[in-house]
Amino acid sequence: MAETEKIRARIGMVNFINTAPLYEVWRRSVQRPEWQVTEAPPTVLNGMLFNGDLDLGFISSHEYGAHPGLYKILGGLSISATGPVGSVFLFAREEVVRLQGKKVLLSAQSQTSVALVKIILEEFYGVQPIYHQGAIDLQGTSHDYAAILAIGDDALRLKEQGRFPVQIDLSEVWHEHTGLPFVFAIWAVREEFCRHDPVTVVEIHHELQRCIHQGRDELMQICELVAPRIPMEVAACHAYLQGMEYDLGPQKVEALERFFEFLIRRGEAAASSLPLKICE
Repeated sequence: MAETEKIRARIGMVNFINTAPLYEVWRRSVQRPEWQVTEAPPTVLNGMLFNGDLDLGFISSHEYGAHPGLYKILGGLSISATGPVGSVFLFAREEVVRLQGKKVLLSAQSQTSVALVKIILEEFYGVQPIYHQGAIDLQGTSHDYAAILAIGDDALRLKEQGRFPVQIDLSEVWHEHTGLPFVFAIWAVREEFCRHDPVTVVEIHHELQRCIHQGRDELMQICELVAPRIPMEVAACHAYLQGMEYDLGPQKVEALERFFEFLIRRGEAAASSLPLKICE
């Protein structure tokens, strides 16, 4: 039998530090060769899932809102935060209220954070910058821009460098204005995969939940393993990952719905994204 014929599920994984409590356990303990894993940033996984090159994966929340007819959400799983998230920042050279008409560089790695920073700047602060999207230059940090949106490991590195006088944690600002957590990423499954192989969906769902629980129990050991990637102190990595949340309880569902309400009003999400379709 050809190798491609043996594959039962094509899974997309993000390998940022914030997924380490799940993914490091997965890589060590899940021995299922028929489950093919692809590592990539969220925007790449978004496109692969949309195009049918993946069956399920950790994707930007925004992607579900944009194409809700294609997906179901795996219940109980997210990347989220209540208050500061610590790795999704707008790094600015001056106060946010002075960014009107100025150039802001947006990371190309996440649809959700790009949408969130626009909501925060335009609707919470009332400023309209000029947006550009592209790769973050961690060395030169793009001197042509008044501010830079960075996420994940790039954001952790820029924070460690301390070159920007203003550092706005987007999740913290969202929480201040809405009183809700923010859900950056979800596990989405293509609708046809749910229909054609529900048993595999359940098996993968159980493994993901097991890995999260085990990863939380082994958090210090995982931090010792992954902190040198940034590099950052193990204690700082531990504090950061302790603030990350991986559940999708009722308040997180409410937060997702509030985010989609903003997106629908702005023409960035389909009205059919509400109510959410959750596969428990």
